Amino acid sequence: MKNVLVVGGDGFCGWPTALHLSQLGHSVTIVDNLSRRRIDDDLGANSLTPIQPIDVRIAAWHEATGKTIGFEHIDVALEYDRFEALLAALKPDTVIHFAEQRAAPYSMKGISEKRYTVDNNIGATHNLLAAITNLNLDTHIVHLGTMGVYGYDDDGMEIPEGYLKVYIPGDEKQIFQREILYPTNPGSVYHMTKSMDQILFQFYAKNDHLRITDLHQGIVWGTQTEETKLDDRLMNRFDYDGDYGTVLNRFLMQSAVGHPLTVHGTGGQTRAFIHIQDTVKCLALAVENPPQERNKVKILNQMTETHTVRHLAGLVADATGAPVANVENPRNEAAENGLRVSNETFISLGLQPITLAQGLCEETQQIAQRFADRCRMDMIPCVSTWTDNQRPGLVPSSAVAAA
Repeated sequence: MKNVLVVGGDGFCGWPTALHLSQLGHSVTIVDNLSRRRIDDDLGANSLTPIQPIDVRIAAWHEATGKTIGFEHIDVALEYDRFEALLAALKPDTVIHFAEQRAAPYSMKGISEKRYTVDNNIGATHNLLAAITNLNLDTHIVHLGTMGVYGYDDDGMEIPEGYLKVYIPGDEKQIFQREILYPTNPGSVYHMTKSMDQILFQFYAKNDHLRITDLHQGIVWGTQTEETKLDDRLMNRFDYDGDYGTVLNRFLMQSAVGHPLTVHGTGGQTRAFIHIQDTVKCLALAVENPPQERNKVKILNQMTETHTVRHLAGLVADATGAPVANVENPRNEAAENGLRVSNETFISLGLQPITLAQGLCEETQQIAQRFADRCRMDMIPCVSTWTDNQRPGLVPSSAVAAA
């Protein structure tokens, strides 16, 4: 069992991951600046599910399991000295890095949100790498990245796990083979910071031989895990607003409150998906299987299936009877794209994916129905636009009334 520090452990993926690792017997400490809660206040949004204060959450976990999770209130991007002192004291075997602003729409909302996303995400990542190096710790860093670093070009090629073999012609008709990072093609400021993370990881792995695993994750759906179900005080976030809500969760919530399912443009955007329960399982597998090569970042694609947005809307509409509304796409992206992704490493490590075909979205639908009275209807539309040429994804008031 390992001594694990979960940076950003109060968030949508961080909290259930901390519980899962604790349940497996790891010693877990959470570091968080609680910024996600403050952003909700700034946006006038909320989690559909009620989220308890962090001290209540941790106390409830101890009552439910007898296990203890530590907590330190530190802003990793801004409080370097405090963070380094904590690392020096704990000497963790593993640091899991979730401490980044995670929403693409929020990162495109305005100039202050763009600057915050870059300052926070890059600052947190580099402070972690610098501190581990300065303390000369043999700590494995596991970072939650995004499939979005690859972009969504429809060329039919299967996206490999992080690296691409290229063949370069030489001056005398030789052919040189090289392995490079798969070229990044970020679609938002948020995705750009994750692309920049890759370069930081590559440098510190090469220069300082840090052990780093970078997980390129698909869009997460679902809310609860086996651990968060143990007590209502442990309940995970359910974001449904236009900035932080992920597409399938938004559809399920919209159906629960009688709102049309908001499909951006044609809905032909193909994306990779993963259930939150599989997310925590993948994180545990990454902790248990650190990279063998110290000068190369281990990159894994953390996803289980791909779907178009209109296909997801059709599934939810068929199951719930909710109408579908095609709205303006606030994002600057291709209207249609295909997507093929390799996830062979996690499958080879024993992951048995939870898929939509298994009907487990029913549980998320039940959560949405249970807490539908907490929904703030004015937060449903996606109004953060990528450029001046895009328009907010608004459903006409007549269509909302009809639904």
